[in-house]
Amino acid sequence: MKNKIKLALSSALLVSSTLYAGDKEDIAMLKEQIKALQEQMQTLVDETSDMKTGFEYTTADTEKSYSGLGSAASKVYYSKSPLSIGGYGEMYYTNTNKEVGANTDATEVKRFITYFGYKFTDNIILNAEIEYEGGGVTAAGGGDVVGVEFMYLDFLLNNNFNARVGNMLMPIGLINEQHEPTLYTSVQRPTTATLIIPTTWNESGVMAYGDIFEGLEYKVAAVSAIQPDDTAGDKWFRVGRGSSTITNNVGLATVARVDYTGMNGLLLGASVYVDKDITLWDTHVDYKKGGARLYGTYAQTSRSGTTAGTTQVTDSYGGYVNASFDLLSLTSSNMKLPIFAQYENYNPQDKRADGTSGDDTTNLSVGLNFFPHPQIVLKSDYVLSTKKSLTDKITSLSMGFIF
Repeated sequence: MKNKIKLALSSALLVSSTLYAGDKEDIAMLKEQIKALQEQMQTLVDETSDMKTGFEYTTADTEKSYSGLGSAASKVYYSKSPLSIGGYGEMYYTNTNKEVGANTDATEVKRFITYFGYKFTDNIILNAEIEYEGGGVTAAGGGDVVGVEFMYLDFLLNNNFNARVGNMLMPIGLINEQHEPTLYTSVQRPTTATLIIPTTWNESGVMAYGDIFEGLEYKVAAVSAIQPDDTAGDKWFRVGRGSSTITNNVGLATVARVDYTGMNGLLLGASVYVDKDITLWDTHVDYKKGGARLYGTYAQTSRSGTTAGTTQVTDSYGGYVNASFDLLSLTSSNMKLPIFAQYENYNPQDKRADGTSGDDTTNLSVGLNFFPHPQIVLKSDYVLSTKKSLTDKITSLSMGFIF
């Protein structure tokens, strides 16, 4: 009898234990299902919010570039929302110790940029840049502006052929299309990229672009021609840039570019601009491997149609090479600390129609960048700028960001 009672009790306990274990498993499963439903609900709330407001919450991806544009300018192409808002900004402190003349120092909120993009469809995209330069409109008398830097429509057809219509950046050199401060190491843009290739340079027209084959990209455009000003000295080419404002007596120019990207970390290319009087060509390279980077551009301009015996510029040239290494790439840190050295030589008036020439300038720069976040950079550099055997010593600090 006792054995039968023990057997009955044992059976009851086993059934109870099995049922309890089953309940625990069911409860755990229900918890997982509830968690998954909560995540799905939050996703739906976020997507519904985006649909109502049209606002894009995605951050700029520093690893992405669409058709040679900067990371923030590329944002609309990778956005899930129809509306994309991005931009960048930078400010400087500069101290110049002159060998001849008065020393100077200054701070400046150089520029704050907003990008607005809108997808009418997945294949028709508006991209625009509004620039606030020099701290605002009160600085306009000094050459700074508030204006539309570019505004165009892209018609995306396939990998080999796409069309762009509007006011667009000229695909010349490295920095004109990728002029966001996180993309180059020096505090100031190289002078080659301001006087020889007049960054930021935009013209109105139409462009075709795409892949010739995977790893070889092209751009070809018909655009408004630059209108040089021979009274502007070293800036004779820069002041002739087109803009988003009215351009009268519009000339025609063609621009072409080809880039090889078939090797991991390498961009190697060339571009050319041609109008009835001026030919500008450049070669450029940007190579990254591990924490090391080497980039540079050489550009040259020749001009016909000048009047003999005048000071009209007929030839100019400029080039720079920059080498850097990220010290924090040797650690497990997610931050970056590249140190760099840069050599630059340029002459915006290498030859004039009267047989004279301007003076060569050589800039030797060293400096470092600190990236506490991939979208933020703090920079410092020291430049020895030599012209006619006179050397100015320039110390600069800056902060920049993209979003």
